[in-house]
Amino acid sequence: MNDQLESQPVSRITLDGREIVLLGTAHVSRASAESVKRLLTEETFDAVAVELCPSRYNALLNPDILAKMDLFQVVKEGKVAMVAANLALGAYQQRMAEQFGIEPGAEMRMAVSLAQEQDLQILLVDREIGTTLKRIYRNVPWWRRMYLLSGLLVSLVSNDKVSEEEIERLKEGDILESAFAQFAEQSQQLFEPLISERDRYMVARIREEMLTSDARRMLVVIGAGHLKGMVEALNGEAGQSREIIESLDRIPPASQWPKAIPWLIVLLIISGFVIGFSRSPALGWDMVVDWVVINGGLAALGALIAGAHPLTIASAALAAPITSLNPTVGAGMVTAAVEIYLRKPRVEDFGRLRKDTTSLGGWWQNRVSRVLLIFMFSSLGSAIGTYVAGFKIFDKLMS
Repeated sequence: MNDQLESQPVSRITLDGREIVLLGTAHVSRASAESVKRLLTEETFDAVAVELCPSRYNALLNPDILAKMDLFQVVKEGKVAMVAANLALGAYQQRMAEQFGIEPGAEMRMAVSLAQEQDLQILLVDREIGTTLKRIYRNVPWWRRMYLLSGLLVSLVSNDKVSEEEIERLKEGDILESAFAQFAEQSQQLFEPLISERDRYMVARIREEMLTSDARRMLVVIGAGHLKGMVEALNGEAGQSREIIESLDRIPPASQWPKAIPWLIVLLIISGFVIGFSRSPALGWDMVVDWVVINGGLAALGALIAGAHPLTIASAALAAPITSLNPTVGAGMVTAAVEIYLRKPRVEDFGRLRKDTTSLGGWWQNRVSRVLLIFMFSSLGSAIGTYVAGFKIFDKLMS
């Protein structure tokens, strides 16, 4: 076999008389794509497993899949943050392709393409990216979540060039791992769901497929950073694959007490109004004015920063004081819906979405991504306004 393939990390494991060939790849390496091609043309396989989940597989084959999304549905189902994160990851990948002339995931495309040509079974063995992100989120203490999310988004949409250090990270993992690398290196809470769990998950999927299908030889294409952990797991004692998969697919239940906080705040605010009016109608109305001006004003400011339509900004000012007293409806849901109605995204906005979101300014220029910003910024403004107005109200009650 040629020198190029020999330079790539390859492990061969026999499992109950069936051979598994694991190829560790660099997701930004042309040599890795060539190694995949060499293996699939020089050796015979019955199946090809790739480090992809159904969502990432669909995105790989159909890069414009986000152009088909229903923005109203995204807002209604509370998926704005997830869509924004996916756009940011895609923008990070696009920036890298433009800067280095490298298209991350080329080796996965090569594996899928050749498997289809040879009519081989294609196995998507990675865990759904949404599940991984949710398990990361739930595994991190609540007080670190905003720092994690804000740091991630800022780093992904930054106009700065991708550093050589980030490129080196991508030679061991994928876009998702690189994005979290600066956090995961310092936190076992991130490393576990991001790397270790996925190693075990992919091994369980491979074991399940090898033992239930007719495949005698399987090629497994994974990031080099997963190779060591997966080889150890495959050589170790086998567990119940289906139980492992179901366990690692399960989203840990959210703590119940954070859900009670918004309702507790509403109760305290309303109690403040009641006490204020019982003391003096003038005091009560004074507190209502504070609530409306501060809460509505900060929500409107958030919408303004996001570049919302003037009527959307006005809707933020009107809706926030009301929605803040009903935790089931957020100000962002109202402002996003109004913005979509007033400035309906055009076909070309969806078509340019991935390109526009590679720059910070592009998020404001594209009508689709701007709706996401309006949702997030007006929601954040309303949330801050709730606390600021609440403290001001109780300050007046105590004075």
